[in-house]
Amino acid sequence: MEIWINPACSKCRSALTLLDAEGADYTVRRYLEEVPSEDEIKEVLDRLGLEPWDITRTQEAAAKELGLKDWARDTSTRARWIGALAAHPALIQRPIITADDGTALVARTDEAVRDALSR
Repeated sequence: MEIWINPACSKCRSALTLLDAEGADYTVRRYLEEVPSEDEIKEVLDRLGLEPWDITRTQEAAAKELGLKDWARDTSTRARWIGALAAHPALIQRPIITADDGTALVARTDEAVRDALSR
């Protein structure tokens, strides 16, 4: 299991605390430092069953600078969204856990973290 985190994020810290309390075996990826490639983002999106706009933090300064709220959300713009996430990783919703069963989830709640642990 791998968890993508921003150490400054309280939801990420909570997820790590719960993983530790449950004795989970996991790897931490500080995705702002070890930026995921476009291919890695595509893989995580496939595992999540989501589209890039579903995991984009649209209130971030970079989102406003890029004008993301005005971007179309369809298959014709999917690559553009993925490129923006790779170029500006702070736009990626967090934390994301890739579970051992090949799935992934955005683990912003204790319930979601527990869900990841049960997979």
